[in-house]
Parts: sequence; structure tokens; C-alpha cells
Amino acid sequence: MRSWHFNLVLDAPLTPEQSNTLDHLDRFHEGGIGWEEGPGYSGFLCVVRAETLTAAIAETLGRFEDFPGVLVRSVVLDHIDLAANAMATPAVVRLPPLADAC
Repeated sequence: MRSWHFNLVLDAPLTPEQSNTLDHLDRFHEGGIGWEEGPGYSGFLCVVRAETLTAAIAETLGRFEDFPGVLVRSVVLDHIDLAANAMATPAVVRLPPLADAC
């Protein structure tokens, strides 16, 4: 089993009621998922142990069954997540430009 890194992006910021619900949902306090909100972003940073990335995402999305009214818009693997998941390859992540040789 290994740890998988990914982000769950919500369709909208949490309402005060949803934020209060989140504070009381034990499934979100078991570890592996952390709330993050900023300008233009509402979501969860996830580090979940599972056999596959698909299983990790499915397990995490299962936590939302007890969180009514919250919609996950997308699952995102940015370049940091790809590297942490040992999935970063030239075909997946653009390599930084090479310095011009003088």
C-alpha cells in the first residue's frame, strides 16, 4: 500500500452551515484530507493510503456521503502531486527550459 497525493476541488466555497457540518464530521478528521480555501479555490488536499490512485480517490469521495450539498467539481493532480506519486514523466509534466549554453 502507498500514499497517493491529489486535490479535490469544490464547485463553490463552503457556506457557514457546511463549514459547521465539516467541523463535526469524524470522517474528515481521520487524517489524510485537509481543508484549504483561498481566492478562487475551495477544496481538500489529500494524502491517502491505498493500493491504487483510483481506490484512494474513491475512498476519499466516499467521505462526502455525509456532507450534503457539497459538490466535488474535479480531482486535480498538479506537478507536485505527480512527482509525489512518482508519476512525473516528460510526457506528463513539461520539463523546465534548458539554459542556453554559451
